[in-house]
Amino acid sequence: MDYVKPYGVVDSMLAGGALKLSLPARQLILRGMLAGAYLGIGTSMAVTVAVETGYWIIGSLLFPFGLALSILLGAEIITGSFALLPVAVVDGQKNSGLRHVAANLSWVFLGNLLGSIFYAGLFAIALTTAGDAHINAVGTKLIAIAEAKTNYYASHGSAGLLAVFTKGMLCNWMVSLAVVAAYMSTSFSGKILAIWGPTLLFFSQGFEHAVVNMFLIPVGMMLGGNISLSTWWLWNQIPVTLGNLIGGMLFTGLAIYGAHRVVAPAAQAVPAAVSVGQPNPQTKQPDYSPSF
Repeated sequence: MDYVKPYGVVDSMLAGGALKLSLPARQLILRGMLAGAYLGIGTSMAVTVAVETGYWIIGSLLFPFGLALSILLGAEIITGSFALLPVAVVDGQKNSGLRHVAANLSWVFLGNLLGSIFYAGLFAIALTTAGDAHINAVGTKLIAIAEAKTNYYASHGSAGLLAVFTKGMLCNWMVSLAVVAAYMSTSFSGKILAIWGPTLLFFSQGFEHAVVNMFLIPVGMMLGGNISLSTWWLWNQIPVTLGNLIGGMLFTGLAIYGAHRVVAPAAQAVPAAVSVGQPNPQTKQPDYSPSF
């Protein structure tokens, strides 16, 4: 049986956070670029399938493959780091000073952005025959999605900001849970299944993911969407990233760590006089937990 119980998952979370903090900047950027591209590919596939079938849920069922590729190939996704690095800080892991953590997150964010925009450019070229053909139904849908993720929130002012921030929290509650859930199994099939469920929950409900939007909004702009650079960042990218941070850190990382972290009990003095073979009525047996 390849199921890993929660306390084992927490140990893997700590090991994963320590590994991320040990990586040099060049690897963080490169791994971040790969993750941005993988998620962009998964997103473009999901939108294409949704347009061709007329059912968004079918595209949602296929999107998790992009996230699974990123997780299983060890790429760096900023939303996963939002869950794992705070746990490393709280646990006192090596290199877990706030300055080092902030630098780590910044390099990964930069890598995700570069990889996502790079794939967005390639996909825009492929979709429009390098600008020589009319935009098809998939391109029209991508433009509509990009404008909905920016101009729609801007039109609602502070309520729009609150909504997009909340969708960011809800999104990374699920996405970071997919990252952590991958530790629940030691088999390839088990990891795929664990990743698929939470990812489907976020994508099918239209929540806001920072890295996915690094592809969706730029590709919509490249295809002719009416979106300014400031609108992209002020009404989506910044509030979504902050929401992703809160959702991953509080609802997944620290919540699971606090619930299942195993701490060795303090040593207790052994009573001086205990009859051989007789139970000591003062010795309390540890409580049983189904998690252990």
